Amino acid sequence: MSFRGRPVVSGDVEGFVLRVESISFYGDVDPESGRLYDGRSVSGRVIVAEKSRGSTVGPYVLYALRERGLAPKAILLVSRSDPVLVAGAVLSSVVLVDSLPRGALEVLRDNVLVRVYRDGGVVIV
Repeated sequence: MSFRGRPVVSGDVEGFVLRVESISFYGDVDPESGRLYDGRSVSGRVIVAEKSRGSTVGPYVLYALRERGLAPKAILLVSRSDPVLVAGAVLSSVVLVDSLPRGALEVLRDNVLVRVYRDGGVVIV
């Protein structure tokens, strides 16, 4: 199964999905451990969410994760990316694809292996 979104920060990556309702790197993710408030790690994962919640501190948290080797490989959103998340993804070299079809949320569940392509394509492996 495959989907297509809008590539915001392009790249080719493969990883396991970490599904969240929405993502804010300030408040949701501990920059020291790379863990969400519920204990799951974002490190090396492909975060899939309906939307992001911006905070001007978020890009710095994402960058700190990158510096510690704890950043996600990619972030996939159904909604459009907010400018703060875009800045964080660019600074941290994290692939960012938005505008995925809403139906993608039904199949992109935790621990599903996906491949993300620089043209915005997402394929379940």
